[in-house]
Amino acid sequence: MCNGFDGTVEELHFYGAVAAIERGYHVLSFDGPGQPGPRHRQGMGFRPDWEDVVGPVIDYALTRPEVDPDHIALLGLSMGGELMPRAAAFEPRPNALIALDGVYDLGDFVTAAIPGDRAIIDPRLLAPEDPELDTVIAGLMTADPTVRWMMEQGMWTCNAPSPRAFCAAFLAYHLRNGIAEQIACPTLVCAAEQDLFFSGQPERLFEHLTCKKTLLSFTSAEGAGAHCQSGGQRLAFARIYDWLDEVFGRR
Repeated sequence: MCNGFDGTVEELHFYGAVAAIERGYHVLSFDGPGQPGPRHRQGMGFRPDWEDVVGPVIDYALTRPEVDPDHIALLGLSMGGELMPRAAAFEPRPNALIALDGVYDLGDFVTAAIPGDRAIIDPRLLAPEDPELDTVIAGLMTADPTVRWMMEQGMWTCNAPSPRAFCAAFLAYHLRNGIAEQIACPTLVCAAEQDLFFSGQPERLFEHLTCKKTLLSFTSAEGAGAHCQSGGQRLAFARIYDWLDEVFGRR
């Protein structure tokens, strides 16, 4: 189990770990590069090849006598909804995958506030210099505190020297070009009706999956329509772990 763009490993204790333990699962939660522990202590920034992060975690898990190698599930929260599916596409050992919520392309997330089409924006973000675009991004950060937070957090987590460099780095975080199609294990994609950050992303991921798949949508009427079902975790994890019980034949 791992978190996302700005969440901590400690947060996961209350965001799914305890609920899994109540079902009889063992939980190994971790911070990867770019997340608070490794970023603070080792200066490690995010990396898109999350399979090279998850692989050693699974290696360690398999040294534990209580771990069944035929019943390993990955759960990614928020941005982890892109990171864990990316890992599952290239790491064959997971037997189930939960994307909470599902993310198909984080490039859409960082370019959403920038005016224009991505076919034009992407090359400008990747260019060695683009003072005009730098000025546009600076103006967006001044006008919108959410954009300012995203850029500043992204610069820190990615070790990026500028807002544009952070946006350019995040273009590599996607499941396009057949990556999603490589996921082989049963996959649960969660979606929130009023997701502040990733609206429409779960459905795009689900559409591209070719494995056994389930789309689990949560509504505001249920109290679970916010990003990652914040405020409705008890309901969300009841349904999520019902699904996992079914996949692992535990019901």
